[in-house]
Amino acid sequence: MVMLNPMTQVYPHKLRHLYAPFLGLAEHCPDVIGTVVDSFQVAEQRYTVPRFSFLGPAGNVPQRRIGLFALVHGDEPAGAYALLQLLQTLVNQPALARGYDLVLYPVCNPTGYEDGTRHNRAGFDLNREFWRGSAQPEVHILEGELTAQNFDGIIALHADDTSDGLYGYAHGWVINENLLVPALLASEKVLPRNRGPVIDGFAARDGIICDCFTGVLTPPPAQKPRPFEIIFETPARALLEQQIEAAAAALETILAAYRGFIAYAANL
Repeated sequence: MVMLNPMTQVYPHKLRHLYAPFLGLAEHCPDVIGTVVDSFQVAEQRYTVPRFSFLGPAGNVPQRRIGLFALVHGDEPAGAYALLQLLQTLVNQPALARGYDLVLYPVCNPTGYEDGTRHNRAGFDLNREFWRGSAQPEVHILEGELTAQNFDGIIALHADDTSDGLYGYAHGWVINENLLVPALLASEKVLPRNRGPVIDGFAARDGIICDCFTGVLTPPPAQKPRPFEIIFETPARALLEQQIEAAAAALETILAAYRGFIAYAANL
């Protein structure tokens, strides 16, 4: 495990610009820990998958570890900036993370982000490659991390250029009602919700789809108990600033709602 250090890590300009504010928070705030999960080589360039952690104040129940993932598709930058906004908010208001060990992965597809493409440089849609024996190094790195971290919850941020509004996927009715519905209510103060009957080819109701493609970023198939899983999508054609604000609002709402959910469950 190697500490991120802007003086020793060499990034292409576009990636360096994105990483800089995360690194600045890690440098100046002791609650933010920046590390490199692993790295891989593409031609002459070495790329890293970075990880930033924020340990919130202890709560009344055991600390829950939540993984937050962005830029699995390299042309969807709003998710990465929403994670940055969340981290900046937590630095100033750490109580918002009470009871959580938050682990942020702002750039899951560094070559795709550098190239401005959905796919990685090898031409693969990484969000169709998980738990299928993929040879893609980014997937191999993230699968190892998903296994090692044993998350209690996973949130993946995406942007859909075929949708005119916000929508999401959550595994299970209880999570839909307790986490995703409040997140959509909070974020649609910024952008409209997609209320169409079909979204991305799946049956939908009030901006929620109950199925998704195979191979998306999910917990290890053998993990028990299963963590909650949420995919939150902003409309990619909306202004970037609006996408960031909507996704950040959804994240804060999910964290608050899950805290209430686990507190209620503990008292049953």
